[in-house]
Amino acid sequence: MRRSIFMYLFLFAALWIVFQYVNASKSYDNQQDKIERLEAKLAEANDSLASIDVNASRYFKLTGNENAYDYFDRFGVDIIDLESRIETALVSKNSTSGNDLIPYENATGVFQINKVEVLNHKWVIADFSDGARWGELILLYDVEKDGSIRFETLQSVIYP
Repeated sequence: MRRSIFMYLFLFAALWIVFQYVNASKSYDNQQDKIERLEAKLAEANDSLASIDVNASRYFKLTGNENAYDYFDRFGVDIIDLESRIETALVSKNSTSGNDLIPYENATGVFQINKVEVLNHKWVIADFSDGARWGELILLYDVEKDGSIRFETLQSVIYP
C-alpha cells in the first residue's frame, strides 16, 4: 500500500513537472514572438522617423513656398540661391563698427548678425550678438530687379 502511494505521488509529480515545463515553454515562445513583433515595429518606426526630412518640418521657409516663387516670378527676380544671397548680404553688413540694421548701441563691443533664417518672400529673422549680450531682429527685405537686396528692420529685441 505504501509503495503504491509513493508510486502515485511520483507519477503525479512527474505529470505536474511535465505540465509546468510545457506551459512555461509555450509562455516563453509566446513572449519571444511578441518581443520579435515589437522589435520589428520599433525598427519600422525608426526607419520612418529617419526618412522624415528636417526641412519639411519647418513650416516657414522660402524653399518650396509656391506663393513666394510666384511673387518672385511676377517681378522677374532670379530665385536661384536666393536664401544664400540674402544671408550673405546680411552678414556682409557686419563691420568693425557694427551693423546698421541693429538699432542698439553697445559701449563694450559691436553687435553683429550671426544667424539668418529666411521666413518667406518678405521676412527674415536674424540673431545678433556682441559676445556677451544677444538679440533678434525681424527684417523686411526686397530684392530689386538688378539682384540687389534692400533691408529694413521691422522689430528687434535684445536680451539682458
